[in-house]
Amino acid sequence: MQTEPQLRKKVKTWIIVFIIGLVLSGITAFPIETELAYLANVTISPDFMHHWIAQVYLAVKTTNQNYPYLSYGTDWLAFGHLVIATAFIGPLHNPVKNIWIIQFGMIACVMVFPLAFIAGPIRGIPVYWRCIDCCFGIFGFIPLYICYRDIKKIEALSA
Repeated sequence: MQTEPQLRKKVKTWIIVFIIGLVLSGITAFPIETELAYLANVTISPDFMHHWIAQVYLAVKTTNQNYPYLSYGTDWLAFGHLVIATAFIGPLHNPVKNIWIIQFGMIACVMVFPLAFIAGPIRGIPVYWRCIDCCFGIFGFIPLYICYRDIKKIEALSA
């Protein structure tokens, strides 16, 4: 059985991993046209994924040339990731008191699935890309669930 300090260290580590993931996924939304240009010029297998990325790049490039203000939406997407990451500082300092933030994050991760499978077809997103998007929900939920479980153990040890 793990001690309370060991559990706190483990929780802190997983929260930091989660924060880093949110920050990285956020900041990569700022230079989206540059990233897509790079990916569109790299050989990607399978071909259908390369075709999709090239198609998305062309749409972003054309939109940015004609309507640059629409990219402001991806700037807000990036900002949202950074703001959400900031919320997880609370559980770093006091995981038991701020367990609700972990719960919020787990709920948000689960909500990725209905968004991907309801909005995806409406927006013409291929099924395989919706599954890739759902990976963000899965890979976000796992560390948060580990934190939640271990915070509950800390809470029981503290009682």
